[in-house]
Amino acid sequence: MTDSVDALPDTARIRERVVHVIAARTLYDESHLRPESHFEADLGIDSVIMESVLVSVREHFGLSAALPAGPTTIGELVDAVGAALAGTGDDRPAPAAGPPPAVPAEGTGDPVTEAVVAAAMRQTQYQRHQLGLDADLEGELGVDSVVLTSVVAEATERLGLTGAAPDAAGATTLRALADALRGLVAAAPGTAVPGTAAPEAAPATGAAAPAPGRSGNAPAPGADGWDHRSMKDFTEQRDPDLFAKTRSFAGYLRSREKDRLYWYGMPLHSRCGSRAVIFDELEGRKREFLMFASNNYLGLANHPSVIEAVVDATRTYGATHTGSRFIGGTNMLHKELERRLAAFKQRPACIVYPGGYSANLGAISALVKSYDTLVVDRLNHMSIVDGARLSGAVRKIYRHNDMADLERILSRSAAEGTGGRLIVADGVFSMHGDVCDLPEIVRLAKEYDARVMIDDAHATGVLGVRGSGTAEHFGLKGEVDLELGTMSKTLAGMGGFVVGEEEVVEYLRYYSNSYVFAANIPAGVAAGLIASIDVIESEPERLKRLWTNIGTLRDRLLDAGFDLEHSESAILPIVIGDERRAMELGRAVRARGLFCQTVVYPGVPLGDARLRVSVTCEHTPQDLELAADIFVDAARETGVLPGTP
Repeated sequence: MTDSVDALPDTARIRERVVHVIAARTLYDESHLRPESHFEADLGIDSVIMESVLVSVREHFGLSAALPAGPTTIGELVDAVGAALAGTGDDRPAPAAGPPPAVPAEGTGDPVTEAVVAAAMRQTQYQRHQLGLDADLEGELGVDSVVLTSVVAEATERLGLTGAAPDAAGATTLRALADALRGLVAAAPGTAVPGTAAPEAAPATGAAAPAPGRSGNAPAPGADGWDHRSMKDFTEQRDPDLFAKTRSFAGYLRSREKDRLYWYGMPLHSRCGSRAVIFDELEGRKREFLMFASNNYLGLANHPSVIEAVVDATRTYGATHTGSRFIGGTNMLHKELERRLAAFKQRPACIVYPGGYSANLGAISALVKSYDTLVVDRLNHMSIVDGARLSGAVRKIYRHNDMADLERILSRSAAEGTGGRLIVADGVFSMHGDVCDLPEIVRLAKEYDARVMIDDAHATGVLGVRGSGTAEHFGLKGEVDLELGTMSKTLAGMGGFVVGEEEVVEYLRYYSNSYVFAANIPAGVAAGLIASIDVIESEPERLKRLWTNIGTLRDRLLDAGFDLEHSESAILPIVIGDERRAMELGRAVRARGLFCQTVVYPGVPLGDARLRVSVTCEHTPQDLELAADIFVDAARETGVLPGTP
C-alpha cells in the first residue's frame, strides 16, 4: 500500500486489510464491503467460504492463534482481528506471505490501469498486492483465456467503452492489457473514464448494468455476409435480464444449424460401433454414419459379457440406489470395482466418483486450498480448470508440455515458500492426442517437492502394454502420486476414479464434496465396469488391434497432407485453425456419411479449430480406407487441401 495507509487509525488500517482479503476470496468489489455487511444475508458467504476467509485473514496479519468463530459482519471480524493483535502487542498488519510483485499494481494513479486491476481482482481470487502489472498472466497469475475474456469485458464496462470488447489474445500482462484499452479510450472522445475508486457493484455472479452496444443481439456479418461471431461472444453479455444472453445465443445457434455447421447432440438410434444410426434432426430422418466420434476405444460398450453383467446386476440390485456412498448408497459391487481398479492400475487404493468430471472437481478441491499452488498444463481438460477454481488455490499455467516453463514456475513457487504444490496434467490431451512428458514432470516434482496427479481419461485402456495408462506407458508405476480416470470411455460405463496411497484415498473419501454429497453409479453400471476390466485383461488382442488401426489411419492422413500435430494416441486431430473452415469441413465430411467431432471454441481456443477423429479397435481395414478417402475428398472440396491436379 502507499504511505498514506500507515497514517490511518489502527482500526481503519485493519479494516482496509480485512476488506482486501474478503474481496480476494469472494470477488466482491471492495466498495461493496461495508462494516455492517452480514456475511450470509448480505454477501452470501457460507461456512465453507468463511473458513477460507478466516484462514486468509489470520495468515495476512500473522496471527499465531485462530480467530474466534462466529463473526457475522465485517465489523465484527475487524474487531476480532484488532483484539487478537492487541493481545500480541502488535497492531501492524503483517505483510502477505511470499515476496511482493516486482511491480505491484498499487497506487498507479492511472484510471485505465486501475480498471484493469479491479477487474482482475474480481475475476480471480488475488488480492491487489499480488497482481504485478508485469507478471505473466498464465505462468505467474494462472489467468487462462476464458478468465481473461471476463477480465477484458469487466474492464471495458468500468471504462464506459461501447462496442465489442477488444481482442486481448495477445496480452500477456496486465500492463499490456491496460495499454490496449488505453488506445481504445483515446480513440473514443467523450468517454467518461472513471477515477481510481471502484464503482458500487454486486459480486461477480451478478455483474454491473450493461454498457450500450454490448448486448450481442445484433448479427455481426462481414463483407461476405458471414457471421464472424463465435461462442466466445456470448460469455460476457451483460443485461439486467439474466436470460438476455440466451436469446442472443439462440439466434446465433439457429443460424449455424440452418447452415448445417453446428450438428451437436443428434440422438443415436442404434448401438455405437464402427457404424451408427443417428437421427438427423435438421433433416428429420435417420442416417447411418461411419462412426469416428466415439471414445469406445476397445469396443467394450458392445461386448456381450459387459452387457450381460449390466443386465444381471440390475435385475438383482434394482435400477439404482437412493443415497450417497456414506448413506445407503454402497453395495458390494462398488467395493469390488474399487478393488479391481486399484489392481488394474497397480496402486494400493481407489475411490470411485459419479463421473470423471466430478473426480477432478472433488480430488483437487479436497487436497488443494487457497494457500496452496496448483500447477497445470495450458491444454488440460476443463474439469481440471474448474477443480482449480473450486479449490481457490493459486493457479500457475505452464506452456503446453514445456518442461522448461514448468521448472521456471516450480522454482519461483518454491522460493515463495507458501503451502504445497500439486502438478496436474492430462495423460493424453483430449483435443490434441499427444501425451504429457511424464518422466520430466515426475523428475521436477521430486526436485521441487511437489505432488503429481495425472488425468488418464483417454489413456486408460489405450497406453501401456496392459492398457493401464500413462504411468505404465513410461515405466513409472508408483512414481505418480495420483492417477485419475473416467469410466465413460474405454471402460464403457459411467463414473470416475482416483487411485493412490491408502491414506490419501481415504482422505478424499471424507473431504471430496462431489463424493460425499452425491449418489454414485448404479450397481448395474459397476458390474459392467468390472466385466470390462475382465475383458481388457483376458483379450489383449483388442489393444493390439487398436494400435494397428491408429497407425493405419494416421499414416494415410499424414500422407494426404493433414496436420495431426503430435498425436500419439487414439485421438487424431485434423488441425484447421480457422473456425469457419473447420465447420465447413465437418459439414462436408458428414455429407459423405462419416461422423467425427468438429471442435471450435470453447473446446479449443479461437484460431485452433479442428476435427477430432477417434479410432477404435472395431474399425475394419475397409472402414479406415473409406474414412481416409472421405477426409481427403471433403478437404479438397472445402479448400483445406489442394484440389486434384
